[in-house]
Amino acid sequence: MNARLARIRGGRGAGALAPILFGVTVLVLWELLVRGLGVPGAILPPPSAIGQAFVANLPTLWADFVQTFVKGALSGYVIGCSVAFAMALAVDRSDFLKRGLLPVGNFMAALPIIGMAPIFVMWFGFGWQSKAAVVAVMCFFPMLVNTVQGLAAADRMQADLMRTYAASPLQTLMKLKLPAAGPFIFNGLKICTTLALIGAIVAEFFGSPTLGMGFRISTQVGRLALDMVWAVILVAALAGSAFYGVVTLLERAATFWHPSQRGR
Repeated sequence: MNARLARIRGGRGAGALAPILFGVTVLVLWELLVRGLGVPGAILPPPSAIGQAFVANLPTLWADFVQTFVKGALSGYVIGCSVAFAMALAVDRSDFLKRGLLPVGNFMAALPIIGMAPIFVMWFGFGWQSKAAVVAVMCFFPMLVNTVQGLAAADRMQADLMRTYAASPLQTLMKLKLPAAGPFIFNGLKICTTLALIGAIVAEFFGSPTLGMGFRISTQVGRLALDMVWAVILVAALAGSAFYGVVTLLERAATFWHPSQRGR
């Protein structure tokens, strides 16, 4: 049935039904195998136990979601992407910055998160601010590189035409370079959606108040409450997928004219 649905073309209903059916199949097989083989819950709980833990701990999971995603990941995402976008505009106008800043950005991108997180916790404290700082650093370089590449993607003949029309740098940026860079910019934004949540959760392992997804995972693993750990993972997966989906919808609305959006 999954194979037949995957072959159906045209119609959003069939396209959405195939992954839903596949996911349900995986969950049913997971439940049957865990219960049939008698796997201990401390090793791998069945989906039914994870669902019960999810429903029973909704207030706690909601508080963790607000602490990690809204305060840490989302704020760091906005800061990191905004600063990277502004820096990309400056890099596009300056060969000095292009040759000097991008290698530094490569160095920053290579910094391990498990090394940065404890330092930022010492600098900014145990609250969400240190997690936002980690997320901002993680999001900065992918957004910078994609935006710089997008701004350089404008056709040279079109740029010459803008100069022929005596267009100002601001007019060239708004009417030529930014529209051409749109798909690149949104590609960077989509990459950063997953990096933001991962960075915020990992940073909470190195210091956090008594809230947050990373804090909850580390404490519940110590108690061997794997059903609660998987419930937190479920919240993170739902939040990350929704975040990515929102950015994708914004991309389709903003770059509907681009060839990459045709047929979607």
